[in-house]
Formats: sequence, structure tokens, C-alpha cells
Amino acid sequence: MVVVIAVHDLPAPSVVPPFDRVALGNGLNWSPMEGAHMAKQPAGLVDPRLAKALSHPMRTRILTILNERVASPNEIAEMIHERLPNVSYHVRALQDLGCIELVRTAQRRGAIEHYYRALTRPFFSDRDWKRLPRSGRQAVADVILQMIWEDTSYAIEKGTFESRSDRHLSRSPFVLDEQGWGELNALLAKVLGQAEEIAVNSAKRLAKSDRAEIPTRLVMMHFETEGAGPP
Repeated sequence: MVVVIAVHDLPAPSVVPPFDRVALGNGLNWSPMEGAHMAKQPAGLVDPRLAKALSHPMRTRILTILNERVASPNEIAEMIHERLPNVSYHVRALQDLGCIELVRTAQRRGAIEHYYRALTRPFFSDRDWKRLPRSGRQAVADVILQMIWEDTSYAIEKGTFESRSDRHLSRSPFVLDEQGWGELNALLAKVLGQAEEIAVNSAKRLAKSDRAEIPTRLVMMHFETEGAGPP
């Protein structure tokens, strides 16, 4: 299973990473913030700190946000609608695990704001994803599915979901054997890789022109269901 996370409802950040995405899942790298500060992790190696960081849904979401932008606990709390003390606790946990770092402080509303960015660049091979406990995989999936729903609801609310007649929406039930299951998963991984190349090329063209950016969300899911499933 491959899922791309996107965050949409914070003000424009003062530091914008090259890519607005976080990829979590089966055999994909998580690399929206390429740069000197981002730790490089060899393919197929799961950092125990990463597994611990992702073991809690709120930490998963915080790390997702900090891979996309520099943010303070207060900003994160406002975005995910959680109490600031809870968010601050998990931010400290991520810092202790070496997954994020403090980049600056600033005076805001009579208090000192601490701003963080992600240091962790996770990579899960098929083998290492399977090594994660089912509870850990489910916790990550819960956060991702929630964010997909929020992205979709946000687009519908803002009127962008149907603003283009050539947008894609499909649901396709299949009955597969093991070979077909593997072949379809491999095809989806290839499609995502090509999508990332398209995004990189778009970023290069946008950097050389004054054309407007088109924020989009790509969501892919392929999963087993029980029997025929719902009608």
C-alpha cells in the first residue's frame, strides 16, 4: 500500500521546501525536504527511532507537517485542533528521538515561539514495512486516511474538487490472484514514481516562469476487502 500525505490549511510558511508531499508506505521514500540538514538513510534500513516516532498518531502527524514546512508547536496545535500541551509534549519527544531540530525562535503575542523542521528521511522497503507491528502500521494508516479525508473535504468546501473537468476520480473492484495482486502493486509504485518525476519537472518550469502554481493531491489505495465488499 502506498499513500501520499498532504497538508493544506496552514498559512504560507517562511521556509518552503522543494516538494509539498510526504510519502509513507510500502517501499517508498519520504523526502519532501531534500537539503544538507536532512539525514540520508540507506534503502531498506529502518531506524528504530523512526519506528518509535511513528508509533503514536499525533507524532506521525507532527512529523508529516515538519517534513513539509518549518512550524511551531502553537501553529501545529491550531492546525490539527489539539491542545498545545499535548502537541508540545510530542514535539519534545520527536526532538529527543533526533527526528526534528529547533531552527529558530521568535517573539509572538508576548511569548517565545520555537520553530522546528524535520531531520528524518524515512525509507521503508517491503521487508521492513512488514517488520513493523500491525498496530504501528494501523496507527500510521489511520492518520493518513484522516488526512486524505480532510484534503478531500477541503477541496470540496473550496470548490476546487470539481473546478477542472479533467480531474480523475475512480473506484474499481477487482478479483485477483497472488500474481495479479503483486503486479497491480508494482504498477501503482511505477505510477507514483512517474508522478514524482512530473512534479520535479513542473517545479523546474515554475522556477523559470511566472505561471501560477496548481496545488493538487494524488491519492492511491489498493487493499484487500472481505468477500464482495459493500455494494
